[in-house]
Amino acid sequence: MPFPPDYGGAMDVFFRLLAFQQLGVKVHLHCFEYGRGMPEELKKYVHRIHYYRRKKNIADSLSRLPFIVRSRDSRQLIRNLLDDDYPILFEGLHSCYYLKDKRLKKRFKMVRMHNIEHDYYLALSEASSGWKKRFFFRESKKLKRFEPVLKHADLILAIKEGDAIKLQHYGAPTQVLPASLMPLNYADFSLTQPFCFYHGNLSVRENERAVEWLITEVFQPLNMCETFKVAGKNPSEKLMSLCTEHGVEIIPNPSEEVLNDLLKTARVHVFYSDQSTGVKLKLLRSLLSPGHVIVNQKMIEGTDLLSLCDLALIAEDFKGLLLERIQSPLSEAEFVLRINYLREHYDTLENCRKVREIIP
Repeated sequence: MPFPPDYGGAMDVFFRLLAFQQLGVKVHLHCFEYGRGMPEELKKYVHRIHYYRRKKNIADSLSRLPFIVRSRDSRQLIRNLLDDDYPILFEGLHSCYYLKDKRLKKRFKMVRMHNIEHDYYLALSEASSGWKKRFFFRESKKLKRFEPVLKHADLILAIKEGDAIKLQHYGAPTQVLPASLMPLNYADFSLTQPFCFYHGNLSVRENERAVEWLITEVFQPLNMCETFKVAGKNPSEKLMSLCTEHGVEIIPNPSEEVLNDLLKTARVHVFYSDQSTGVKLKLLRSLLSPGHVIVNQKMIEGTDLLSLCDLALIAEDFKGLLLERIQSPLSEAEFVLRINYLREHYDTLENCRKVREIIP
């Protein structure tokens, strides 16, 4: 469900929907609903919406197919797909249950890959414990076994160059479709304030671990915790307590207005990740701001974003860059160079125009 666009995958789909609408493409959206509701707002951006209930039977976890694929098998979905002969865009490997279905053999089929799924689930396993660790590990193995289904696609749309290189060996034409961004505001340069900022979905363990690492390995040793602000969705009590203990300001579930204000005024955006899957939408969003952006290698691996960021390889690098950047605001000239690069390579409307030109 791409609405509300409050996490990376939803943003990628939602802002692409807006771009396709602007290009005059009539989208028939097929959504599996499992807790996010059926928002009326979404009807403004598509020609038609079909909703399906995602099955979550325990027995499906025993299937040879990945659970995230098997649970999206729907007879009503395939019936609706067969009602017309339009091209089909499968959003993510998890949506590809019917990709090799013989009834769709003559259809033009595209697959948008948000990451290398088996790598992502292996990273989830390594970050988890107990039954979740075992589930994610098994799911990773199943996803790797299922991934060759991509040879039945007519076009694979990878989210970054590193993924495209890995996926092209399946034989289907493969190209990079960068992550979708909200419409770019090219005139939003403003003076920043001397604080550091991290934002993301804090209910995701990867992001929680990132904040924990930044506090304990970077900000606390520098005695700079009072300059650090963290905002995001559904932080755990554990993370809230850690921030309070160290004097870090944490803003749970910020409104879009509050988040935009923090993005616009932070002098330094700081990101750390221990996994390199996909493209971090939070990173792209921060690059639209007038603040410095400090990242580690895994945040930008396989992307073309290194020239727009300050790279920190170890905690000591983060410390040195933070001390320097918080004293020196990004110049308007540097901001303009960054925005011009994003405009050229990450403008969602232009990238969707290129995809439309490929579709027969």
